[in-house]
Amino acid sequence: MTVRIVDSADVAANATIGDASSVWHLAQVREDVVMGDNCVIGRGAYIGTGVTMGRGCKIQNYALVYEPASLGDGVFIGPAVVLTNDHFPRAVNGDLTPKSTADWEPVGVKIEDGASVGARAVCVAPVTIGAWAMIAAGAVVTKDVPAYALVAGVPAKQIRWVGRAGVPLEPAGEGKWKCPATGDAYLERDGKLTPQVSPHDN
Repeated sequence: MTVRIVDSADVAANATIGDASSVWHLAQVREDVVMGDNCVIGRGAYIGTGVTMGRGCKIQNYALVYEPASLGDGVFIGPAVVLTNDHFPRAVNGDLTPKSTADWEPVGVKIEDGASVGARAVCVAPVTIGAWAMIAAGAVVTKDVPAYALVAGVPAKQIRWVGRAGVPLEPAGEGKWKCPATGDAYLERDGKLTPQVSPHDN
């Protein structure tokens, strides 16, 4: 397997691009990026300096992933998503002098394994998006999102639980939830959802 980088992409010489990954037209991958195997960076996407991502991530067209974002394995970033890195953004200091890199400290968005961020959503750093969570299109995330949570709105709020298939779970009584697509079972306790033994594992 080989890495595919199209001619119009701008990839820093010291970026690490995993095997079988693709970087498409007009995308920019900055210095010290570390990207796992089988990742796809879509047209016009921006990956900031030192961003890390695991295996099998998909960054769709025109998404902006600002440093120091950290993405786990299998993370999906939809078209035109923005992961910010400045909680209090200003172009200038209080005396109207231009801000330099020494005038602020970037903060990042952390996205855990299998999570998805829908088109045009904005994640306002610093936040952590739990494993297999799903952010609805157009949502604005301003606080941490639990694993397996489906959040939507401005600001984003949890509206459902989802399983690994991304399908909303159905209640199965006594804090139990079931995925209608796979049959996988989950248990809710103290506001957290954990997977139980899958019928596919038996």
